[in-house]
Amino acid sequence: MKAVVCKAWGLPETLVVEDLPELSAKPGELLVDIMAAGVNFPDVLVIQNKYQFKPELPFTPGNELAGTVRAVGDGVAGFQPGDRVFAYVPHGAFAQQISLPASAAMRMADSMDFDTAAALTLTYGTSHHAVVDRAQLQPGETMLVLGAAGGVGLAAIEIGKALGARVIAAASTDEKLAICREHGADDTINYSSEDLREGIRRTTGGKGPDVIYDPVGGGYTEPAFRSIAWRGRYLVIGFANGEIPKLPLNLPLLKGASVVGVFWGDFARREPARHEAAMQELMRWHAEGKIRPHLSATYALAEVPQALNDMASRKVTGKIVIRTRT
Repeated sequence: MKAVVCKAWGLPETLVVEDLPELSAKPGELLVDIMAAGVNFPDVLVIQNKYQFKPELPFTPGNELAGTVRAVGDGVAGFQPGDRVFAYVPHGAFAQQISLPASAAMRMADSMDFDTAAALTLTYGTSHHAVVDRAQLQPGETMLVLGAAGGVGLAAIEIGKALGARVIAAASTDEKLAICREHGADDTINYSSEDLREGIRRTTGGKGPDVIYDPVGGGYTEPAFRSIAWRGRYLVIGFANGEIPKLPLNLPLLKGASVVGVFWGDFARREPARHEAAMQELMRWHAEGKIRPHLSATYALAEVPQALNDMASRKVTGKIVIRTRT
């Protein structure tokens, strides 16, 4: 089987595609023929040894996958060859085959194709945990989404609308904001051409958003927080800007507001039952047409370096997917 291999820490161009031995399903495992693999920003970092998770060299990058069960290991119940499944794994998704713990796999909803299932876990899992669990967004509340045209941003928009909230999308171009509107955003702020605080004031009538979803960090965090509504919840998702911001702690005091950390990976590990329930709700919403991952491009295994470079250079809207068998 073919797989992308990282043999030394470096930029995407250092990755190679190799023919590796066929795998097998050990006790407690599934052997899955991978059809599609999702690409995420941490994939850019992990191959450079710049991420908190540091696999041993050599390894195959990629965390999200969807495919078909080829074989079932001893002691595994509930799966059989031919089942369509998706999973999130520590590494190994940029390949044509993977053996993984059966507990890591979930059956795909009938409404999903492989590309969609491969794009669901990290972005929609993160945003569901953030918006539903951590922020407890309520119908009629207002949520501001920063970096709204990215994978987690579009997922947050759709989840906010599924919950009955009003959603404001903030992004850097009118083209990105048009995509946000297609996915349900009620209003938009182009923070390249409009002051962010003025945009928040304009779109909320001066009240401020009840929830702010921030995967960007950097210079947008403090002005956004200064505009938050009374008892607002500020969701710390990540720092795509590359800068971890600092907030004066008098700001949450004055607004009676909360700074809420969102660590989906540890949530899924520590609270597997709640994580599975969230995934089941997302699949129901997909079947009902309430969520639909935006796939802006697909790539072959040999094009993984290009996919990672496009991700690193912020050329991606929504999600991109590797089709492992094209």
